[in-house]
Amino acid sequence: MSVIDVHRPHSLDKEHARQAAESLAQDLSRQFDVHYQWEGDQLKFKRSGVKGHLHISPSELHIHLELGMMLRPFKSRIEQEIHSQLDQIIQA
Repeated sequence: MSVIDVHRPHSLDKEHARQAAESLAQDLSRQFDVHYQWEGDQLKFKRSGVKGHLHISPSELHIHLELGMMLRPFKSRIEQEIHSQLDQIIQA
């Protein structure tokens, strides 16, 4: 199991932080066929070979993904995409 664990500070209010997380989830869903659903302030991701969550706190977004063997070769691409998306949506 390969893990991606990203902590990103933010200064967004709760509504904008949730919109940023939703935007990231939609992009990951399109690019990597990941299914997601909200459970309170936590967004859960799942598909064959990957599971994880994105948690919103007042000052931080925390993304934790566990990749199975088949997706391990894409770890750096997935992680790079997460950072890129976060850069865009948190700065917006």
